[in-house]
Amino acid sequence: MSYLGVGVSPGNVPVYHGSNLKVVDRRVRLVELVLRCLICGLAVLAAVLIGSDTQVKTIFGVQKRAKFTDMKALVFLVVANGLAAAYSLVQGLRCVVSMVRGSVLFSKPLAWAIFSCDQLMTYLTLAAVAAAAQSAVYAKLGQPELQWMKICNMYGKFCNQVGEGIASALIVSLSMVVLSGISAFSLFRLYGENKGKNSARW
Repeated sequence: MSYLGVGVSPGNVPVYHGSNLKVVDRRVRLVELVLRCLICGLAVLAAVLIGSDTQVKTIFGVQKRAKFTDMKALVFLVVANGLAAAYSLVQGLRCVVSMVRGSVLFSKPLAWAIFSCDQLMTYLTLAAVAAAAQSAVYAKLGQPELQWMKICNMYGKFCNQVGEGIASALIVSLSMVVLSGISAFSLFRLYGENKGKNSARW
C-alpha cells in the first residue's frame, strides 16, 4: 500500500532519482550564472557611470562643479551597486565551480546563506534605486513649494549620465528579484525532496 492508500506493486514504489535532480540543478545553475554575470556587469556600469559623472558650469562668474557626492542618494546607489557587483562575482564563481564539478546543492545551511544574502542584496539595490530615482525627479522637475530649482536645466550632461546609471541599476535590482526567486526554489526544494523520500519509504 502507498502512503495515500492506493495499491501499487512493489516495482512501482516511488524512488528518489538523483539524475533528475542533477538535470534540474544544472539548468537552474545555468540561469543563475547568466543572471549573476548580467548583474555584475550592469552594476559595475552603473557605478562607473554615476561615480565618474561630473560637469562644470559658470554661474555669475563662479565655477560650480556637479558631482555624484553632492547627492547622498547617488552615493548610496554607487555603494550598493559596487557591493552587488562584488557579491555577484563571488556567487558567479561558485556557480562555475559547482557546474564544473557536477555537484548538486544538498547543504541546507549553505542554501539558507545564499537565500538570505540574495534577499539582502535585493532589498539593498531596490532601496538604492528608489532613493536615487526620487532625487532624480527633484533634480529634473524641482520643487516649487520648497523653492528647489530644476538642476537639470543647468547640468544637462550630468543629469543624462545619472539617468543612464539609474537605468542600469534598475535592471540590476530587477535581476536580483529574479535571483531571489531562484535561490528560494533551490532552498525549499531540499525540504520537498526530503518529504518525497519519506513518503517513498511508506
